[in-house]
Amino acid sequence: MMQAEQKITQILDAALPVFVRFGFRKTSMADIARAARISRASLYLSFSSKEELFRAGSMRAHTRTLNEVAAVLEGKGRAIDRIEMAISVFQRELIAPFGGSADPEELFAANMALAADITLEARTKLLSMLTQTLIAAVESDEIELEPLQAPPAQLANIIVAAMDGIKHARVDGSSLADDTKLFMRILRVAVTSRTSQ
Repeated sequence: MMQAEQKITQILDAALPVFVRFGFRKTSMADIARAARISRASLYLSFSSKEELFRAGSMRAHTRTLNEVAAVLEGKGRAIDRIEMAISVFQRELIAPFGGSADPEELFAANMALAADITLEARTKLLSMLTQTLIAAVESDEIELEPLQAPPAQLANIIVAAMDGIKHARVDGSSLADDTKLFMRILRVAVTSRTSQ
């Protein structure tokens, strides 16, 4: 890796925990420079503003996560298991880090204000990957969607909408992982083909 790329990686690796700790508004470029162990002048040579740095971090996180999600969905095993693993990866890499913040809603809002295009493009790609996985599972009789009266694309959209809803709704101390597992149990019951039981 070239020295400039190493510096960018060092900065982005240092920035996320700072944003999580202080929130977007309260984080300063000086905080990020200190965490990255570089001078503010050196930080400004790589990123002209906190907003630019945040966008770069969002792009990097979404790209890495979608590559990992694609690898999981293209892997071996039952489609519903791969979908559950893909959702787990997506949440672990993109949602859980913000969830550790004192004000996760502020960070999610900052992401939508500064990187909505990145987030929405990633959502579109995720929808496409889930739809293709569901189509293949229907064609191989691994899952059955007729009882739901829903095509694969609609079900993929519901899965992504559920992920978003689970991110914002916590009841009685339930965790993101627990709520996601409950949703996947419901999904398994709804789509499991009688021939694959």
